[in-house]
Amino acid sequence: MHGLRRDLLVAAAILLDKQGRVLLVANDWSRRGRVRYTLPGGMVEAGETIPAAIAREVQEETGLRIRGIQHLAYVIQVEDARKSERTIAMAFRADYEGLLNPKDPDGHIVEARFFTAEEVAVKLDEHRPLLEPLMDYLQGERGRFYAYSSWGSEGTRV
Repeated sequence: MHGLRRDLLVAAAILLDKQGRVLLVANDWSRRGRVRYTLPGGMVEAGETIPAAIAREVQEETGLRIRGIQHLAYVIQVEDARKSERTIAMAFRADYEGLLNPKDPDGHIVEARFFTAEEVAVKLDEHRPLLEPLMDYLQGERGRFYAYSSWGSEGTRV
């Protein structure tokens, strides 16, 4: 054991519009203009179910309401030795209603917008654990598990 370790449980939603575009949110966690695009979602809080976390995070980050979850799309594991963190993230295909109107209480979301698969590939290019599983899913693969040794490494797909 090398000191304290944080285990993070993250839940995200794959939301598609009528044209098949994917909803991404732009996060500025450092509040320094350094934006990272992700699926809408976030940390599952203590005592919260994963479906409840998805509904809460999507509402906060996009203003949309989750009508229902269709299925588990994929799971990723990222070991971040630099931060001594393990992230387990699950992405679920979900149905939604409402209009985009982000009201993130944390103030990290600077944009919520639908992107084509080609645009998604550009927006997520620097973050393989975010890009590879989503692109595989958009090409018809479901229920896969992906493991990465860091946020910038190549992964293993099961």
